[in-house]
Amino acid sequence: MSKYVLPQVAASAGYVPGEQPTGNEAIKLNTNENPYPPSPRVLAAMAAVTPEQLRKYPPPSARTFREAAAQVHGVTPDMILAFNGGDELLSVAIRAIVGPQDAVAFLDPSYSLYPVLAEVQGCRQTILPYTINGQDWRLPANIAQTDAKLLIIVNPNAPSGTFEPIANLRAIARAFPGVVLIDEAYVDFAPESALPLVKELPNVILLRTLSKGYSLAGMRFGYAIGPAELLRELEKVRDSYPLDVMAQAAATAAISDQAYARETWAKVVAERARVSAALRALGLALPDSSSNFVLAQLPSQVRLDVGQGPQTLTGSAAAGPIYEALKQRGLLIRYFRLPRLTDKLRITIGAPAENDRLLGALHNILLSH
Repeated sequence: MSKYVLPQVAASAGYVPGEQPTGNEAIKLNTNENPYPPSPRVLAAMAAVTPEQLRKYPPPSARTFREAAAQVHGVTPDMILAFNGGDELLSVAIRAIVGPQDAVAFLDPSYSLYPVLAEVQGCRQTILPYTINGQDWRLPANIAQTDAKLLIIVNPNAPSGTFEPIANLRAIARAFPGVVLIDEAYVDFAPESALPLVKELPNVILLRTLSKGYSLAGMRFGYAIGPAELLRELEKVRDSYPLDVMAQAAATAAISDQAYARETWAKVVAERARVSAALRALGLALPDSSSNFVLAQLPSQVRLDVGQGPQTLTGSAAAGPIYEALKQRGLLIRYFRLPRLTDKLRITIGAPAENDRLLGALHNILLSH
């Protein structure tokens, strides 16, 4: 532990991102990227950036992007605030809203960055466990009764992919006295958005990202949709020039090409249905996913062969060996060594050929189907 940093920083384990392959041959199905390239307009917009634009500081408010996003969402530009990825919005919201004696509330299992940001801020954490009954994931009944200043709900949830109806989120936001931040990182693959709530209620902020639906994970661009008065306060906590000119050009082009984006979303949703059915046929259980990934639960007893001959293991004991066996075959998926997730594997929906290779490998590994 270093004596030169704040105690809560030194004590934090930090966020553990999804594994990155060391070579180009691996198939990445572990970090929920869109398997399709971004709109052709994106590269054209980046190529059009001039040396003069690079010489100067970028527009601090990302005005052109905000106007394009506002048109897509049917809001005014002052209800859009751009960030260096959705994670920056999360950090800014906690820093702006939650004091050292206050609490931030979030669900569990959920996005594992939330507790890390709370630890670094030095605020209290109110962890709200999902009620999980088989493949049915439900929000706790008392979710709006917490004393937290900020409540974060990711919808669709990560890592389960489950979707909470907007009517339920509306009731929670109306009852909760603080700010409700709905993390919609995966909403492009879901049946609907909580967008109407930001027009109805003064305490709701939506997190959006271009990493998933718009194939710009390598660019780092996210944004908030929310009441203008609240976003003006968050803007005070942001970096002075958070988004470079390349990112702004790419993001504006991407969000302006809705026809292309929606075509890729439809492909992912169709593959999600096919992959889900195939995984269930292999004996795995899955919650219905509204995201671009699925959470596969192993049965209580698993007969498998990971290279040492047939063996029978419990689901919790088998998840790690299956993850490693897939990795040896050049397939990366996500295995969380966390409570309530030890018997589960999260699998990103890839392109059809990638999904076929994954399903073929699992067919050879799992012997009990």
